[in-house]
Amino acid sequence: MTDRFELGLTDVSASGAPAAPASAVNEELLVTGMTCAHCVASVREELSEIDGVEAVSVDLVAGGTSHVTVHSATPLDDDALTAAIEEAGYTRVSA
Repeated sequence: MTDRFELGLTDVSASGAPAAPASAVNEELLVTGMTCAHCVASVREELSEIDGVEAVSVDLVAGGTSHVTVHSATPLDDDALTAAIEEAGYTRVSA
């Protein structure tokens, strides 16, 4: 089962659909070990503490490899992204 959690800064347009962040950079990360909304919240919280992060979107694949997108105005330090995921208790994997 795949659940999609949109977390971060959102705006509701006239159509009622959330607007995408006006970010210049979207970092796509693969993360294993997440199984629920609490896991998503933990990863989101740690990534949001990195300077420059504007929003975090997560496609949760419970027990599998989840897709995490980090939105920012400028490129982010790859080691900081990995450290934040590990701090939350999960593992970043290569594509």
